[in-house]
Amino acid sequence: MHRFPFDIVGFDLDGTLLDTSGDLAAAVNFALAQDGRPPLSVAAIKPMIGGGARLMLSQGLTATGGGDDALLDRLHRILLDHYAANLAVHTVPFPGAIAALDAIEARGAKVAVVTNKIEAYAIEVLRGAGVLNRLACVIGGDTMGAGNAKPSPIPIRAMIERSGGGKAAFVGDSIYDIAAAQAAGIPAIACRFGFLMQPVEELGADAIIDHFDDLVPTLERIA
Repeated sequence: MHRFPFDIVGFDLDGTLLDTSGDLAAAVNFALAQDGRPPLSVAAIKPMIGGGARLMLSQGLTATGGGDDALLDRLHRILLDHYAANLAVHTVPFPGAIAALDAIEARGAKVAVVTNKIEAYAIEVLRGAGVLNRLACVIGGDTMGAGNAKPSPIPIRAMIERSGGGKAAFVGDSIYDIAAAQAAGIPAIACRFGFLMQPVEELGADAIIDHFDDLVPTLERIA
């Protein structure tokens, strides 16, 4: 077997490694209900995921009539509390995700997660999905301090450092993921099955995968 071309493969969490849409939608709808608003479908909420809970809720408010910052602040706290109590009710790995982690690790590379989800929540979600103990590191939206979440390259660079250094690639489903990886100077792979805010071809990724079965061959090809 030829040497695998990457030492580290990083993953976004929501919409990439794990399908968290059911639990996130439930949290958004619980918060909206506190203001007497109608629920949104999971399909409607999926494109809102990726920029953190506050932005997701802000878009949910816009979709149900709008609201000011005071309302957003109040409902944001409600959303976070509900989500913290219901982190992994519906969350599952995407098809082929666990096998892809197995394949990467079998080739001697490390796997890690960089997400815009609050770090403490990300750790618990990953623990519930049974993948936390195999990750070199988990970096959340608050890990590197205010203003340093994706699309900043700072968390990607931290992922590389905390995983021991070397050649890295990143897998994600949003413009935040692709922009952060490319700003950090590493290849970015987009998932067509993720929580897309726009057509996947518009993300500007170095490659696109339709299923996790495609990941290892794609990494070997783009290297």
